[in-house]
Amino acid sequence: MSGNWLYSEKVKEHFKNPKNILDDEDKYDSDGRGEVGSISCGDQMLVVIKVKDNKIADCQWKTYGCASAIASTSIMSEMVVGMTLKEAYRLNPDDIVRQLGGLPDHKVHCSILGDRALRAAIEDYYRRNGLESEIEPEEAKVVCSCMNVTDKDIENFVKAGGKDLEELQKKTTLGTVCGNCIKEAKELLHGYKHLYG
Repeated sequence: MSGNWLYSEKVKEHFKNPKNILDDEDKYDSDGRGEVGSISCGDQMLVVIKVKDNKIADCQWKTYGCASAIASTSIMSEMVVGMTLKEAYRLNPDDIVRQLGGLPDHKVHCSILGDRALRAAIEDYYRRNGLESEIEPEEAKVVCSCMNVTDKDIENFVKAGGKDLEELQKKTTLGTVCGNCIKEAKELLHGYKHLYG
């Protein structure tokens, strides 16, 4: 194996020595639980939280995933302890990747798993406590400005069983004018397929 890794020292540390792994799900009395991903795609993530005084008091997790998913969720589990629920709810994959010192481009989608599972755990906490009004819809980001196709459109396409770029283009006409969005669309497709199978 070459000594020239594509990963930062922080990624390697959190992959080799992950923090806050959930050892026994049955014995962990969570206040919120979020699970995303699909074993059929190789990545699945569970995040559980405890809440005290509207702040995350503890965050544990387990995953079937790659080194980037493990490192991303490990560092996220440290970042969110002490945050208010709102602060943690608004954490995004870019925040996690920055804290890790970066990830290779083709692995950035792995940081989405922990972020989505955390968001799902917080939403579960809100539902359990009658605080549904705190759940915020995610804002859509335009990916294809020529055809006004958003990341939510791509996510919904995958959720509905969509598989590849060609099928997405037939459905939405994404990338059929200037084509500048194709790279980002492929990355989003890959990431959402990991989330939803």
